[in-house]
Amino acid sequence: MKRPLRYIIAVALLLFGMLTLFLSTSIIFDWFGIREKEGDFVWIVIVANFISSLIYLVSAYGLVVYKKWTSKLLWTSVGLLVLAALGFLIHISTGGLYETKTIGALVFRIVLTVVFALSSHNIIKNHKV
Repeated sequence: MKRPLRYIIAVALLLFGMLTLFLSTSIIFDWFGIREKEGDFVWIVIVANFISSLIYLVSAYGLVVYKKWTSKLLWTSVGLLVLAALGFLIHISTGGLYETKTIGALVFRIVLTVVFALSSHNIIKNHKV
Protein backbone atom coordinates (compact mmCIF):
# COMPACT_ATOMS: atom_id res chain seq x y z
CA MET A 1 0.00 0.00 0.00
CA LYS A 2 2.90 2.37 0.61
CA ARG A 3 3.94 2.37 -3.03
CA PRO A 4 0.62 3.65 -4.39
CA LEU A 5 0.42 6.20 -1.56
CA ARG A 6 3.88 7.47 -2.48
CA TYR A 7 2.82 7.97 -6.09
CA ILE A 8 -0.50 9.54 -5.15
CA ILE A 9 1.26 12.09 -2.95
CA ALA A 10 3.95 12.69 -5.57
CA VAL A 11 1.30 13.33 -8.23
CA ALA A 12 -0.57 15.63 -5.83
CA LEU A 13 2.68 17.53 -5.18
CA LEU A 14 3.34 17.75 -8.90
CA LEU A 15 -0.16 18.97 -9.77
CA PHE A 16 -0.32 21.42 -6.85
CA GLY A 17 3.15 22.68 -7.75
CA MET A 18 2.22 23.21 -11.40
CA LEU A 19 -1.02 24.98 -10.48
CA THR A 20 0.75 27.19 -7.95
CA LEU A 21 3.54 27.95 -10.42
CA PHE A 22 1.02 28.97 -13.08
CA LEU A 23 -1.03 31.15 -10.73
CA SER A 24 1.91 32.87 -9.05
CA THR A 25 3.77 33.58 -12.31
CA SER A 26 0.53 34.78 -13.88
CA ILE A 27 0.35 37.46 -11.21
CA ILE A 28 4.07 38.23 -11.19
CA PHE A 29 4.26 38.63 -14.98
CA ASP A 30 0.62 39.75 -15.42
CA TRP A 31 -0.23 36.99 -17.88
CA PHE A 32 -3.78 36.84 -19.22
CA GLY A 33 -4.81 39.88 -17.16
CA ILE A 34 -4.86 37.73 -14.01
CA ARG A 35 -3.17 40.42 -11.90
CA GLU A 36 -6.17 42.72 -12.25
CA LYS A 37 -8.63 39.87 -11.62
CA GLU A 38 -6.88 38.98 -8.37
CA GLY A 39 -7.57 42.39 -6.88
CA ASP A 40 -5.55 43.51 -3.87
CA PHE A 41 -2.90 40.80 -3.69
CA VAL A 42 0.10 40.99 -1.36
CA TRP A 43 3.52 40.55 -2.99
CA ILE A 44 5.12 38.65 -0.09
CA VAL A 45 2.42 35.98 -0.38
CA ILE A 46 2.80 35.74 -4.17
CA VAL A 47 6.59 35.38 -3.95
CA ALA A 48 6.32 32.76 -1.17
CA ASN A 49 3.81 30.84 -3.28
CA PHE A 50 6.14 31.00 -6.29
CA ILE A 51 9.10 29.65 -4.32
CA SER A 52 6.89 26.99 -2.74
CA SER A 53 5.69 25.90 -6.18
CA LEU A 54 9.28 25.13 -7.16
CA ILE A 55 9.77 23.26 -3.90
CA TYR A 56 6.65 21.17 -4.56
CA LEU A 57 7.93 20.18 -8.01
CA VAL A 58 11.37 19.17 -6.74
CA SER A 59 9.81 17.37 -3.77
CA ALA A 60 7.60 15.30 -6.07
CA TYR A 61 10.76 13.93 -7.68
CA GLY A 62 12.43 13.44 -4.29
CA LEU A 63 9.48 11.44 -3.00
CA VAL A 64 9.41 9.14 -6.03
CA VAL A 65 13.11 8.30 -5.63
CA TYR A 66 13.00 8.17 -1.80
CA LYS A 67 15.34 11.10 -1.12
CA LYS A 68 15.66 12.01 2.57
CA TRP A 69 15.87 15.72 1.77
CA THR A 70 12.29 15.72 0.49
CA SER A 71 10.59 16.33 3.83
CA LYS A 72 13.26 18.86 4.86
CA LEU A 73 12.58 20.79 1.68
CA LEU A 74 8.84 20.71 2.35
CA TRP A 75 9.39 21.90 5.95
CA THR A 76 11.41 24.76 4.48
CA SER A 77 8.36 25.63 2.41
CA VAL A 78 6.20 25.54 5.54
CA GLY A 79 8.60 27.96 7.23
CA LEU A 80 8.58 30.24 4.21
CA LEU A 81 4.78 30.24 4.11
CA VAL A 82 4.57 30.98 7.84
CA LEU A 83 6.95 33.93 7.34
CA ALA A 84 4.76 35.10 4.46
CA ALA A 85 1.72 34.82 6.75
CA LEU A 86 3.48 36.99 9.33
CA GLY A 87 4.34 39.50 6.61
CA PHE A 88 0.72 39.37 5.49
CA LEU A 89 -0.45 40.10 9.05
CA ILE A 90 1.92 43.06 9.26
CA HIS A 91 0.58 44.26 5.91
CA ILE A 92 -2.98 44.06 7.24
CA SER A 93 -2.15 45.70 10.58
CA THR A 94 -0.53 48.66 8.82
CA GLY A 95 -3.67 49.26 6.79
CA GLY A 96 -2.59 47.54 3.58
CA LEU A 97 -5.25 46.44 1.14
CA TYR A 98 -5.87 42.71 0.71
CA GLU A 99 -8.44 40.18 -0.40
CA THR A 100 -10.06 38.19 2.40
CA LYS A 101 -9.74 35.00 0.31
CA THR A 102 -5.97 35.27 0.81
CA ILE A 103 -6.34 34.34 4.48
CA GLY A 104 -8.09 31.05 3.73
CA ALA A 105 -5.79 30.27 0.83
CA LEU A 106 -2.69 30.84 2.94
CA VAL A 107 -3.97 28.70 5.81
CA PHE A 108 -4.95 25.94 3.33
CA ARG A 109 -1.50 26.03 1.68
CA ILE A 110 0.31 25.86 5.02
CA VAL A 111 -1.80 22.94 6.26
CA LEU A 112 -1.47 21.06 2.96
CA THR A 113 2.29 21.57 2.93
CA VAL A 114 2.52 20.23 6.50
CA VAL A 115 0.54 17.16 5.36
CA PHE A 116 2.92 16.72 2.39
CA ALA A 117 5.97 17.07 4.68
CA LEU A 118 4.69 14.58 7.27
CA SER A 119 3.58 12.11 4.60
CA SER A 120 6.87 12.23 2.73
CA HIS A 121 8.82 11.83 5.96
CA ASN A 122 6.83 8.73 6.93
CA ILE A 123 6.99 7.18 3.46
CA ILE A 124 10.75 7.66 3.15
CA LYS A 125 11.43 6.64 6.75
CA ASN A 126 9.52 3.37 6.29
CA HIS A 127 11.11 2.56 2.94
CA LYS A 128 13.18 -0.59 2.98
CA VAL A 129 16.12 -0.54 0.61
